[in-house]
Amino acid sequence: MWIQPEEVLLAGALWVSERANPFFILQRRRGHGRGGGLSGLLVGTLDVVLDSSARVAPYRILLQTADAQIYWTVACGSSRKEITEHWDWLETNLLQTVSIFDSDEDVATFVKGKISGVIAEENRLQRGEEEEESGKFREAELKMRRLFGMPEEEKLVNYYSCSYWKGRVPRQGWLYLSVNHLCFYSFLLGKEVTLVVQWAEVTQLEKNSTLVFPESVRVGTRHTDHFFSVFLDVGDAFRLMEQLAAIAMRQLLDNEAFAADRSLPKACKALKNVSTLKRDLDARARNARYRLTFRLTQDERLDGRTDCTLWAPFSKVHVVGQLFISSSYVCFSSREEGLCQLIIPLREVSIVEKADSSSVLPCPVSISTKNKMNFLFANLRDRDFLVQRISDFLQRTPDGLRGDAHPLSLIGHSVRLFVPYSQPKVCEPVPASEVNERRRYHRGLPTASQGLLQLYQRNAPEDLGPKAMKEKMKAEAWNIHFSEFGRGVCMYRTSRTRDLVLNGLPEALRGELWLLFSGAQNEMASHPGYYGDLVEQAAGLCSLATEEIERDLHRSMPEHRAFQNETGIAALRRVLTAYAHRNPGIGYCQAMNIVTSVLLLYCPEEEAFWLLVALCERMLPDYYNTRVVGALVDQGVFEELTRAFLPQLHGHMQDLGVVSTISLSWFLTLFLSVMPFDSAVLLVDCFFYEGVKVIFQVALSVLHDNMQALLACSDEGEAMTILGRYLDHVVNTQTPSPPVPHLHALLTCGDDPPPEVDVFDLVRSSYERFGTLHSDVIEQMRFKQRLKVIQSLEDAAKRSVVRAMMTESAFSIEELEELYCLFKSKHMTSCYWGSSSSAAERHDPSLPYLEQYRIDPVQFTQLFAALAPWVCGSHTLTLSSRLFRLLDQNQDGLVNFKEFITGLSGMYHGDVTEKLKLLYKLHLPPGNGYSGGKPESALEATRFFTEDVPRESSFLSDLDHLGQQEVTAGEVGKDPGEGQEKKEKVKDYRYYLRMWAKEEEPKTETIKDLPRMNQEQFIDLCKTLYNMFSEEPLEQQLYHSIATVASLLLRIGEVGKKFNNGSKRTEDAAAQAPPPDPRTEEGLGEGDSGESQVCQALAERRSSSSWLQFKQNLRRIVSQLYVRDNCHPLKASLLVWVQLPLWISLSLALQNLSLDQSALQTDLTAGGALWFPDLTLPDSTWILPACLGLTNLLIIEVFSLQSVTPSRLQRVGTNVLRGLSVLMIPIGATVPSSMVLYWLTSSLVGLTHNLVLRSASVHKVLRLPTRCSDTPYKDLLSTFRAKYCK
Repeated sequence: MWIQPEEVLLAGALWVSERANPFFILQRRRGHGRGGGLSGLLVGTLDVVLDSSARVAPYRILLQTADAQIYWTVACGSSRKEITEHWDWLETNLLQTVSIFDSDEDVATFVKGKISGVIAEENRLQRGEEEEESGKFREAELKMRRLFGMPEEEKLVNYYSCSYWKGRVPRQGWLYLSVNHLCFYSFLLGKEVTLVVQWAEVTQLEKNSTLVFPESVRVGTRHTDHFFSVFLDVGDAFRLMEQLAAIAMRQLLDNEAFAADRSLPKACKALKNVSTLKRDLDARARNARYRLTFRLTQDERLDGRTDCTLWAPFSKVHVVGQLFISSSYVCFSSREEGLCQLIIPLREVSIVEKADSSSVLPCPVSISTKNKMNFLFANLRDRDFLVQRISDFLQRTPDGLRGDAHPLSLIGHSVRLFVPYSQPKVCEPVPASEVNERRRYHRGLPTASQGLLQLYQRNAPEDLGPKAMKEKMKAEAWNIHFSEFGRGVCMYRTSRTRDLVLNGLPEALRGELWLLFSGAQNEMASHPGYYGDLVEQAAGLCSLATEEIERDLHRSMPEHRAFQNETGIAALRRVLTAYAHRNPGIGYCQAMNIVTSVLLLYCPEEEAFWLLVALCERMLPDYYNTRVVGALVDQGVFEELTRAFLPQLHGHMQDLGVVSTISLSWFLTLFLSVMPFDSAVLLVDCFFYEGVKVIFQVALSVLHDNMQALLACSDEGEAMTILGRYLDHVVNTQTPSPPVPHLHALLTCGDDPPPEVDVFDLVRSSYERFGTLHSDVIEQMRFKQRLKVIQSLEDAAKRSVVRAMMTESAFSIEELEELYCLFKSKHMTSCYWGSSSSAAERHDPSLPYLEQYRIDPVQFTQLFAALAPWVCGSHTLTLSSRLFRLLDQNQDGLVNFKEFITGLSGMYHGDVTEKLKLLYKLHLPPGNGYSGGKPESALEATRFFTEDVPRESSFLSDLDHLGQQEVTAGEVGKDPGEGQEKKEKVKDYRYYLRMWAKEEEPKTETIKDLPRMNQEQFIDLCKTLYNMFSEEPLEQQLYHSIATVASLLLRIGEVGKKFNNGSKRTEDAAAQAPPPDPRTEEGLGEGDSGESQVCQALAERRSSSSWLQFKQNLRRIVSQLYVRDNCHPLKASLLVWVQLPLWISLSLALQNLSLDQSALQTDLTAGGALWFPDLTLPDSTWILPACLGLTNLLIIEVFSLQSVTPSRLQRVGTNVLRGLSVLMIPIGATVPSSMVLYWLTSSLVGLTHNLVLRSASVHKVLRLPTRCSDTPYKDLLSTFRAKYCK
């Protein structure tokens, strides 16, 4: 590329000149390319260690003048082709021009100006995102793409200098972290190390410090671990690795590509060697921590933060902390954890103003809200930015969109029409009376303004008992807290707030406080009317989620009276179906009905919906998807916490396998399904305030309380019983409501129940024992476990795919696993490197694992070229596209793994007939191609059932008989014609039943089922065959053989064409003949000669003459083949006519020698052989006869395996010979051993001949013209297995 001219003092140092002219020099870096010697190795090592730009641009062009001692670099290049193009441009456009200048200064000035102009023009044409990157970073990105062969779509995020431990030797080099890959490159003294790891393959990522690996990062995959150390900033590198690995795991779950944040503001100043993507990921990490800390919506972005102080009116002190500013909120968090936290939505702000600065309060800002609360911030470094930010928001936001004082204000005398989720806008109000008539959710519903518990207790008499009085004291304590700390979103949240939560929320305030602490109130206020519109959109829709919801509606807290009638059931249905419509990726999970039921008891419908949104999407991420990934992740976190806090119990629990069982049921339902309702609700109170750490603390406390009993357990069932009975007797002694029957407790109660445990004591003890557990630690542990869980789920999916395909393909388990990984890798590249179709179209989680991942034609061609045995050179692309078209049965332009393996298995493991059929199908035209499947429509198959057919089953026969009885009964007293019509109508159902049974029957495909191809397609088939054998040693002979066979087949096809044309003309003549008169037919007998009989005789004569011509031509072609190849069948039978008489003669001679009294008989009797002392006697052990029979059977099977599709005569002959071979066994047991020994020797020699003549080396030595396989014995064994070992 062209670069701004830079001065170079020493042109020859570390560079080699390759071209030169009076003004320019083209140079190559030492150590690049071939040769270089020791100096080249040293230069290359220095370039890698020092990150010299010469590693990415080893070629350069210098500007030189005659008298000047200074050179200028005007161009550099990563390849010889690139630098040669620049060199040619200089010689063409500048060399003649600069030769007319008189002074060297003018030459240098002109060239530098010209190069600067070219660079400016290129920058103008290519201005875009890359302009934001520094020149050093662009060089590193080019280096990464060149070293590792990455496409332009792969974006580099950052790179670090570090050491990679390969064995016990560290290799200093550069670590490149891209969006989808971790890459490392090192070049030291001629030793090059290259490493590429996909983030999607990472199973473990941790930072540790040991004596062997100080301050190192461990990157684990399924096969090996990689260690990197000696970072300048190991913390920054490790945080970036965590982010990239988390993005890869999200891609595996959602199958969506990483999208850069285009709205990211530009940096105020250029950051050296920091890419836009790095800034984007850092901003995402800050936004995630900000949203997690203050429970904000997913679209909230942090603009900045600054140190400040907040005046706390409740304690009369200034609290030191940090102020966070985002697009819709101003938040404050104290430096001391739990001291004070504040959230101010900008929609609630009415006034913001600067206060007077003083020595006590420097740079103060006062913010007033609509509910008359004032907040005073001081010690602000950038007070003007904060004030301007809030003022701009107030100016551009209408008053109607800044929210109302009460979160339920949208349910009033008017209801808003449909409001999009992302762009809320004000609509004209519609009278509620008109809307209520046509909307399923409106203000008139009982559950629209109050929870189910309040609805069923409003007419109950007032309770003045001690529990009710304590409940009123709780409510009064919260009212006092509201008056002191504020109420609503802008409430000060302090340690006193947490103490009140741990003491239990009053039932009257529980729904309001849940909405406040979870952050759902902010989301509901930002999207008014959204829930009602979702209910309308989801009404009447039918899906898998709605079916599961309907099935579980009456299983949701059936013991509570609120869900024993249609009011509660209808509210639950509306909330669940609305959320399933909002988030189809989750849809519905079985535990959601239990949690939503509890939410509806204390909250109106819309509040319950937004609480469910906060629960599923923010507080318990990925818990309620199809694979409950979040619950499995927290299960791993719980096991790790058990190992850390309860080491004695952890090993025993692992042996019993209890942790995996209890954690899912506890976490998915927040203990609601395993604990009495009144007790579990208190845990839900703490969960909405503290987050998931409360669930882990309580779970650890339950295990701690039952440690001794669990250590004494011997099996999983006993441990589950102990834990179940303990949780069943966790009681809430302060609840004023009547106890709700707990079905699980009724089932697990025994004769000796355990003592009751107060839920307040359980929560208090969990904070005392495990209160040191922080949310940051849990999030870090979640990341580690997420890697393991997602990779284990992917491995389980791979195993299920392999098991399913084992029965449908001949590949081994290891081969199927490798093919699945390759196929999935190609699918994943389409997600992050782009393709013709989006990732959402390629991945459908509802399908079986075999069909979830799909690839397009381009990726299929790449896999075909790399894996298929039918590689045809330049013809490979055409063959690949034809195979893709054949496998793509639904014509959607994508092929799934099952279809891919089907095609590949046919090419690798199919017999000769299957391979030829596949090759034949590939050359059929698209419109007439093979379509193996069921008929398109049932009506098209009715012609097969118009005639009477035999009864196929008793079921169909009974239906026919029943139909006949109905018709007979209905025909009494009716017109015969009318009865006939009704009979035909009633009989129709039998046709459809037979047709359906016929369609469901598996059909065996034969060669006759294949459609015909024309001459042009046949020539294409021959071209493909020839291209398959290109670059073979016997390419010319193969080409000659293919051409000969093709020409003969074409000639045979011409004969068949004439035959078909003759038959067609006969059929046309018969069709054109006038139809016979029915009266004439009645008068004609068998001997009559009408016009129709004349046409029939003519057709038979023409058909017989065409067939005779075909037989004559075929005989002539076969005779020519005999003469050309010198292979008449009689020559092959000469050996039999010579060998058979000789075999019979020798057998009779040995028999006579064994019976006659002669000297030779004495030798046979006394000498013996092997284990036979007397060769004249039969073999009593039957060893020789059995070996004889097996040898003969092997010879017959070797011959039979040569014929793929034997004729009927061949099959009969083969079976006869098999029978004779078996018959030779008892015959050999009755004749002298000398005869059997001769027969066995003769058979073994024949078998050896057959096997040896199959070897390619023997053919080469004997100069036989036939072509043998390179692995004849493996082919023979595989054919034998395919035929007899299925």
